[in-house]
Amino acid sequence: MKLSIFFAIIIVVFSACSQRPGDSDVQKPNIVIIYGDDVGYGDVGAYGSELIPTPNIDQLAAEGLRFTDGHCTASTCTPSRFSLLTGVYGFRHNANVLPPNAPLLIPVDMMTLPKMLKKAGYETGIIGKWHLGIGEKGVFTDWNGEVKPGPIEVGFNSSFLLPSTNDRVPTVYLDGHRVVNLDMNDSLFVGSKKYVTSKKHVTQYPDGRTNREAMTYYQSSHGHNNSVTNGIGRIGYMAGGQSALWDDETMTDVFVEKTKDYIKKNKEKPFFLYYAAQDIHVPRTPHPRFKGTTALGYRGDAMVQFDWAVGEIMKTLEENGLKENTIVIFSSDNGPVYDDGYKDGTTVKTSKEEVDRGHDGSGIYRGGKYQIYEGGTRVPFIVSWPGKIKPGVSNALVNQIDLMGSLASYLNVPLNDNEAIDSRNTMDAFLGKSDTGLASMVEEARNVRALRRGDWKYIPDLGRSYGSPKMSKQLYNLANDPGEQNNVINENPEIAKSMAEELEKILNGESIRLNR
Repeated sequence: MKLSIFFAIIIVVFSACSQRPGDSDVQKPNIVIIYGDDVGYGDVGAYGSELIPTPNIDQLAAEGLRFTDGHCTASTCTPSRFSLLTGVYGFRHNANVLPPNAPLLIPVDMMTLPKMLKKAGYETGIIGKWHLGIGEKGVFTDWNGEVKPGPIEVGFNSSFLLPSTNDRVPTVYLDGHRVVNLDMNDSLFVGSKKYVTSKKHVTQYPDGRTNREAMTYYQSSHGHNNSVTNGIGRIGYMAGGQSALWDDETMTDVFVEKTKDYIKKNKEKPFFLYYAAQDIHVPRTPHPRFKGTTALGYRGDAMVQFDWAVGEIMKTLEENGLKENTIVIFSSDNGPVYDDGYKDGTTVKTSKEEVDRGHDGSGIYRGGKYQIYEGGTRVPFIVSWPGKIKPGVSNALVNQIDLMGSLASYLNVPLNDNEAIDSRNTMDAFLGKSDTGLASMVEEARNVRALRRGDWKYIPDLGRSYGSPKMSKQLYNLANDPGEQNNVINENPEIAKSMAEELEKILNGESIRLNR
């Protein structure tokens, strides 16, 4: 009898020691992140938009938890995407908006959200916009062979990409490591104008700076006038690859079809899908069936197209019996922008002009893309999990950077001290079990970092990066001044001093996850 008990104990101990991360009895829901591009807080009906119909996103909000104080980490896309996938603030790795042909920004040995989820037994995939660089630093990327390292090397099992952004070259899709539909007799080259024009044996595209007639879709307002493909000027130069060019107007359709295939293929096992839409980033080229659906021109029409895509994804989950066991997270990489490089005849230069037309993409909040104010990072943020998350509205302060730490904790995947150092466990807030949320967080805009602590917002000197004259330190109480109009730093010097000290510690490398 004693011997039997001894062996039983040995078996139990052995089983516990050999258990892999994520092997607990916790339910493993599918995880789908639907990430909009330049979608502001006020661009969604559930958040107050009256001129852009978004019935599918509104339904997602009605069935899930809608956060009123949900944030991306930065008011531009590359650092926000970096933080979402790594749990680390982008400024720690000099994450700025990347030019064409930039090397991979995420170190291949770094822990990432897809790597963590693979440890928990998930299939991982990305479809859509990347803009985190592809290729090895110091090595010229060969677009005619295996284009890597990229998403697969940082944890995704599969990827179908818009490699950079839709306003930058190369204007081709990348499936895994290969350019789609590439004719090797018309090889693809990306680089300086001198470099690409030296490739005499391949297709040469017009330079929009000297051949404005080539831009038949719409003219550039600033900077988007290098290589002209599909009648649209782009940032950067490319040559060759004509057979591989994407069709701008059908891009959302292509991404949606790839998403449907991914869901159907992986429905028998837990999967993570990062659907990174190009909508509503410039150039806004909605499919003809969406043109004219709003009174706000192509920007509003592209938002209707994005809403359609959300509906198709949700319908596919339901048709495959997956809706009840899928966490769907809807958000955006930064706040809204209007004229962002193209004279498309429908955008405006400032938010005031848009407000005069009855719509403000930032809602009641100040600023938008590129800016340090709330409109730059306070974005739509919806989390849905039928039967697990009670529908409603949450005022908890939450941030996309904390998804990694939260999901790792929920799935019992341990993180080392040097992994996801800025990603805290706020799973209770995401599940609607707590209204507490974060005590504080950093907001970033280009070279400026601010600190949110509860309702307080501290902004250090902006320098001259935001124009002249130089702007001094600012402190706002968002509880009674959500539009950040009244700088109360002189009335609250101790709060400003304390927040400045906290911000300085973080900027000097203090780990948020381990020290807070």
